[in-house]
Amino acid sequence: MKRQKSYSYMDISKGSNVLFNVILIVLSILAVIPFIFVVIISLSDEASIVSKGYSFVPESWSSHAYEYIFKNGADILNSYGISVIVTVVGVLIGLALIATYAYVISRQTYPYRKFFTLVALIPMLFGGGLVGNYLVVARLLNLKNSIWALILPLAMSPFYVFVLKSFYRTSIPDAIIESAKIDGASELRTFVSIVLPISKAGLATIGLFLTLGYWNDWYNAMLYIDEQSLIPIQYMLIRIENNINFLAQLGSQQGIVSEVTRNLPSETVRMAIVVLTVAPIACVYPFFQKYFVGGLTLGAVKE
Repeated sequence: MKRQKSYSYMDISKGSNVLFNVILIVLSILAVIPFIFVVIISLSDEASIVSKGYSFVPESWSSHAYEYIFKNGADILNSYGISVIVTVVGVLIGLALIATYAYVISRQTYPYRKFFTLVALIPMLFGGGLVGNYLVVARLLNLKNSIWALILPLAMSPFYVFVLKSFYRTSIPDAIIESAKIDGASELRTFVSIVLPISKAGLATIGLFLTLGYWNDWYNAMLYIDEQSLIPIQYMLIRIENNINFLAQLGSQQGIVSEVTRNLPSETVRMAIVVLTVAPIACVYPFFQKYFVGGLTLGAVKE
């Protein structure tokens, strides 16, 4: 019987290897260029943008946009702190709820598995609507003007539950669970000591999705938060941008071009807001990357 030849990266010629590396380098540069362009625009002078448009080499540099945003530095720092607290606490609570729920409904031996799977499926098909959500959070749970109004509504996601359930079914062999039971381990001990360490790639993926959701959330703050001290950074930056647009429109409609409206950094502030919101996530992502790479080989068959 003729044996099939196996191929590896060593079989790739040197020229092809160089070509692939060049292609990947070019694609990486193309992915980074837009963010670099945004940073350059945020550091450009507003007058040069109005007269000459966007450019990689602006006519003059200025930090006016960041100075305008950080004019109330204490409020900005407080908003950053609120966003960090909400994100960290929300991700921990969300991972605890999603990981345990997904594990329970992934076990074939659990007698109520179909019922709780249906309970998780119904919210994906039928939502309560904005009025229902507001009444539950603000009236029933009385969470208005509470930091928990920014955490609890996003802590549980049926979609993430089903994603992690599939991950458990495909990446954790039943033989491991059975071996733990034979050794006398309880369900909780099996879950904490065996399932969670094996599931780092899946948990990191869900954790990153939750992090993005919490960090970018401003809608719940708009609905439930009136106190200045509890406003997260996203909603704070949106309010700053809205104030700039309001002042600019008011000046143009009434024909009043004062020194204040003339120097409003409307274009550069938009880009500065993008930088301030994207930079923290860009710094966090490398810590999750190794788990994504590890997740590519989970379940792979070794010969």
